[in-house]
Amino acid sequence: VDRMKAGERFNGRLAQSGDPLLVADASEDPRLTRAVVRKERLQAQLIVPLISKGKVVGTLCAAMRRPRQFHSEEIELLTAIGNQIGVSIENAHLYEQERLIAEQLRVSEKNYRELFENASDAIWVHDPEGNILAVNKACEKLTGYSREELSSMKAFGMLSERGLDIVREMERKLLNGESLDHPFEVELINKGGAEAIIELQTTLVTTGGQPTGFQHTARDVTEQRRMQENLRFYVQQITRAQEEERKRIACELHDDTAQALVALSRQLDSFISSDEHLPMQQITFLEELRQQANSILEGVRRFSQDLRPSVLDDLGLLPALEWLTSELRTQYGVLAEIKVLGAPRRLPPEAELVLFRIAQEALRNVWKHAQASRAVVTVEFGDSKMGIEVSDDGKGFKVPPRVGDLTSEGKLGLVGMLERARLLGGSLVVQSDLGKGTTVAVEAPI
Repeated sequence: VDRMKAGERFNGRLAQSGDPLLVADASEDPRLTRAVVRKERLQAQLIVPLISKGKVVGTLCAAMRRPRQFHSEEIELLTAIGNQIGVSIENAHLYEQERLIAEQLRVSEKNYRELFENASDAIWVHDPEGNILAVNKACEKLTGYSREELSSMKAFGMLSERGLDIVREMERKLLNGESLDHPFEVELINKGGAEAIIELQTTLVTTGGQPTGFQHTARDVTEQRRMQENLRFYVQQITRAQEEERKRIACELHDDTAQALVALSRQLDSFISSDEHLPMQQITFLEELRQQANSILEGVRRFSQDLRPSVLDDLGLLPALEWLTSELRTQYGVLAEIKVLGAPRRLPPEAELVLFRIAQEALRNVWKHAQASRAVVTVEFGDSKMGIEVSDDGKGFKVPPRVGDLTSEGKLGLVGMLERARLLGGSLVVQSDLGKGTTVAVEAPI
């Protein structure tokens, strides 16, 4: 029959009430609205609901072309049959839903398996004991082991000792409900014994809310790290060459240019003193020349010191930093001080030079750009690392979100400091806000 709303016709009224309906003569009943019943000359009808979970899901009708009185046993029997049919309909719906869900799961699992197998990154899954449960093609390629070989191995056997410690710490954090904000770099040992550097991401695998294993996704970054190391080596060589050239120019300025200016100044002084018959106008002119020579001499000495301060080579980093702060006070009127934390000690000459250049550039920014009245240099010596922090009360600036943006914004000095820090295997952090000053902090292992 066509669909009908609750309350329409015999079946619709029964669906609304939920009670069995007896019709003595359907063809003469005023509640009838369907012409087919009259056409078929149907008379006696017994209609019972099909009920499932307390709801009417349909109706079951027994009709005859003659008058008939239905007994209570017949009503009960047909009602029971209707209830069974209602349950069967509900079961059929449930079965269809389960079939659709199962099909969706099958498709989803198939898609995941394809993504898993064809991923460019190596992926492996292991249980809490380290037994490898699943690997993809990229994992076979990265490790050099076949799928069968990996399935009989412990996952930890592929990692270096340092890498194993890192992975265990990552897994411990995941089991404690902590999140891993970024991937970690570890060393992986392939079948041939070669070491590869991988960028590793780890996720916890759970079943029913309980941890059942870990999934690791690894990306081989060996070539990238080698290129970075080569680039760092080239930068180191260029920096060393620059410093050697700075040192050579500083020596030439001190030994040649400065000495020549000293000699010129003394000659002018001697000439003025020895000739008593010089007109006053010429004496004044020669005095101005001598003052200009002395001024140029001071500039050459200062420039020579900036290029390569002898105090750094002779006495070390701390006296060189004290000289920098002294120059900041006397030359530019910035109230600068130095604080030392920890036990001071000498560092390798190259390390002292790199840290000095970073501090020198930071203090140059203080008087050149920050418009600051006060600056503090804090030097901290630790057991295995050293830090230098330069802070000021200047106008500050907006720090770009990415280091690469420093170059495009013309902050080449900060880029140079960052590259120098990386030469030592250290890090550089710049914090600044408009109107709140700037802090440059470098930290390096020693």
